[in-house]
Amino acid sequence: MIAFTGTVMNWTSYIKGFKNYLQLERSLSTNSIEAYLRDVEKFVQYLELQELSLSPEKVEQNQIESFLQWVSELGLNARSQARILSGLKAFYKYLLMEDMIDVAPTELLESPKIGRKLPEVLSIEEINEVIGAIDMSKDEGERNKAMLETLYSCGLRVSELIGLKISKLMLDEGFVIVIGKGDKERIAPIGSVAIKHIKTYIETKRNHMSNIDKESEDILFLNRRGKQLTRVMIFTIIKNLAEKSGITKTVSPHTFRHSFATHLVEGGADLRAVQEMLGHESITTTEIYTHLDREYLRQAILDFHPRAK
Repeated sequence: MIAFTGTVMNWTSYIKGFKNYLQLERSLSTNSIEAYLRDVEKFVQYLELQELSLSPEKVEQNQIESFLQWVSELGLNARSQARILSGLKAFYKYLLMEDMIDVAPTELLESPKIGRKLPEVLSIEEINEVIGAIDMSKDEGERNKAMLETLYSCGLRVSELIGLKISKLMLDEGFVIVIGKGDKERIAPIGSVAIKHIKTYIETKRNHMSNIDKESEDILFLNRRGKQLTRVMIFTIIKNLAEKSGITKTVSPHTFRHSFATHLVEGGADLRAVQEMLGHESITTTEIYTHLDREYLRQAILDFHPRAK
């Protein structure tokens, strides 16, 4: 269970009662109970991020709708959203039964349509298949493997990937400095698998290139002419690998970013940590949660990223 802060502390007793109800009255398995509690805890985290000091009985439908919209923008697919809503509905049903509320704010909410067009998300197995389809006997094999592992490990935008600089790598500390939207820098944790492939690429390929363009000297990933890769090139590489591995979903570099966010959130990572790692702008005008402790973010990768398991 996450540690709540400030005014949302009053959720703790409600959630504890909900847990007892699931255990004693519904006799659910430990895994099912944890899934329900995680769904409610995600909503509580969202309220904290929005600086909304609301106890469970003060929550209204529009706040839950905004929350579902928010997790959709994080990249969670309709099935995941439907499951989160199901958890919230169960929580408010419990509060109704216990006469703690008169009306459930979830009562009129419908589950997201599973068929609705939302960003594609690859399963962990599909990520492995795409990366596994890279031909390592080719000159660009090691580069492509390092790129895709980095994309998935850090949840980068394609522009951030092609702009990665050697001088901004802090691989021994487990971080990279990323230049995001509006030329804003952020520090992103990076996993050991991606670090290993970046180091191999630098040692076996990058350091031996003799035709590096002057403007690209500090750029990590280069094409065979020694220049920075284009966005189109990354799209093409990923599209071809997806086709090669037999995946029929529409796969783009952004798919890796959405998959990164989804796998972390579904694994139980703190929404604030995922938001920070994605480099999303603060939803509120304040920046109360945009300076999370570096080591905390790194721990989120170690604890919840599939590549760290």
